[in-house]
Amino acid sequence: MASAHCLSSHYGLPRHSGQGRLPRNGPSLSLLRQGPFSHHWNQTGRRTACRRIFASENASGRKQVEIVYDPEDKMNRWVDEAGRNTGLSRLTLFSPCKVNIFLRITGRREDGYHDLASLFHVISLGDTLKFSLSPTKRKDHLSTNVPGVPIDERNLIIKALNLYRKKTGSDNFFWIHLDKKVPTGAGLGGGSSNAATALWAANQFSGCLATEQELQEWSGEIGSDVPFFFSHGAAYCTGRGEVVGDIPSPLPLDLPMVLIKPKEACPTAEVYKRLRLEQTSRVDPSSLLARISTQGISQDACVNDLEAPAFEVLPSLKRLKQRILAAGRGEYDAVFMSGSGSTLVGIGSPDPPQFIYDDEDYKDVFITEARFLTRASGDWYSSTAAVAAPTSSYGKEDLLGGLP
Repeated sequence: MASAHCLSSHYGLPRHSGQGRLPRNGPSLSLLRQGPFSHHWNQTGRRTACRRIFASENASGRKQVEIVYDPEDKMNRWVDEAGRNTGLSRLTLFSPCKVNIFLRITGRREDGYHDLASLFHVISLGDTLKFSLSPTKRKDHLSTNVPGVPIDERNLIIKALNLYRKKTGSDNFFWIHLDKKVPTGAGLGGGSSNAATALWAANQFSGCLATEQELQEWSGEIGSDVPFFFSHGAAYCTGRGEVVGDIPSPLPLDLPMVLIKPKEACPTAEVYKRLRLEQTSRVDPSSLLARISTQGISQDACVNDLEAPAFEVLPSLKRLKQRILAAGRGEYDAVFMSGSGSTLVGIGSPDPPQFIYDDEDYKDVFITEARFLTRASGDWYSSTAAVAAPTSSYGKEDLLGGLP
């Protein structure tokens, strides 16, 4: 759920619990060793000015102390001043990723893209986005904890904020920090989720000028997977993926799963380049949806037409899936690749096979457990949402009724 609150540690800087006063007889060694940044809090819990403290000796042997006030305190005061004028100055949101439980490629379009039919579902793995309202109204500033992630207009977060201003006329600009947990090049839609979350945040700061439906429609201009995140967590997606048919979750939300992603990524463009339509599955995707909703997940229902070309791009990924299937026989209901890879998903257990830990070849793989996630209308996704299993399964008519 979207919630506004003051950030306890802006942009990941360390904090210190001291009182912010120098001893009367000069600085102690313990104070000098606090590190380059020290955050001080007064009795009301509000942060006071940050200090950088340097100690040195002059020619006479006397200690000299230089105290430099960090500009973060000035930035915080600017944000608070902006918040008094708008009613909202800071916002922290969870940005979850997704898995494709099945993914059928149904044809090639005249515009060069492919038509697909896929069951998308949000899961509990995600990033955290922290937004602070900027008083400058000139430029967004993005920072992140992961090296190599673009922080300029190539990033979908910045594209989303630019799009929102274009559509609504809003003049809000932001400081954004992306605490990234979702690996890149994973087929999990982490960047698309970040874009959707940024649109949602911008709308909150502007007093909800746009409806959820408008945000969903606009988001298709950023990327094909972005509109899905404006569903309630489960959707049957067609077209390029931007045609979203919101459905009740066909699966128990407490169903365990494990995500296993090797260090190597699968470039989406290269995977589609190797796709051969004549070699894709012929199963009706709507029948896959009906089967999963009534019988649950099974190996033969988790079809992904992009697996074969992804395995050509990354042969080691095919070997990894085969080993997981062999080692986890009876432990997983299904093992499949999400999106265009390179994440493999094991449904039915939160634990990877033992060889993942024992084999030196897999020392650098990304491993995490996860579960399915949904959201309520008017709320954004929450990493702490309660887990609840549906009391009944949905029939094909319930799931497909009204879909485009």
